[in-house]
Amino acid sequence: MAGARDKILDAAEDVLLGEGAVNLTLERVAAVAGVSKGGLLYHFRSKQALVAGMVERLMRHFTVDYEALEDAEPGAVTRAFLLGSTDSPASGAGRRHERLAAAVLAAATLDPELLAPIREYYARLQRRIEADGIDPARATLVRLAADGWFYSRLLGFPLPSDELAEEVREVLSAMTRARPA
Repeated sequence: MAGARDKILDAAEDVLLGEGAVNLTLERVAAVAGVSKGGLLYHFRSKQALVAGMVERLMRHFTVDYEALEDAEPGAVTRAFLLGSTDSPASGAGRRHERLAAAVLAAATLDPELLAPIREYYARLQRRIEADGIDPARATLVRLAADGWFYSRLLGFPLPSDELAEEVREVLSAMTRARPA
C-alpha cells in the first residue's frame, strides 16, 4: 500500500507546484493521482492528514544525517547544508527539494501546527551548526543565506546567473572553512 500512498503524495505535490495551494483539494489530488476519492480517503482521512503526510515525507527525505558528520572536519555540517540548499533546480536533488518544500508551504497555509516537526528539525540543525567547529556567527550566516537562496528559488524570485551563483556558493563555502576566532 506504500505505493498508492506515495502516488497520492506525489500528486499532491504536483498540484501544489503546478496549481498552487488554493487548488489542493482532495478531489483534485485524487484526479491527478488517478485514484477515487474513496481510495484517497483510505490513506488520508482529510486534507489536514494529507498535508501531515507530506510533511512527514519531507522530514524523511529532507533531513541529512548530520550525526554521521560528527567527526568530519570543522564546518562539514554547515557546508553540507549549504550545498544541499543551493543545488541547481535542474539537478535531481534541486527538483526534489522544491517538491518537498511545497509540503512546507501547504502546511503553513493549512495549519501552522503541522510545521512542528520542521521547527524541531531546524532547532536541532541550528544547535549542530553552532557546534560545527567554526565561528557560530559565520555558520549561522551561511545557514540563513542558504535558506534565503532555497526559498527564493522555490518562490520564483530572481536568482543570480549560473556563473555568479557558483561564485556566491564558493564564498559561502569558504566561510565554512574559517576557524573560530
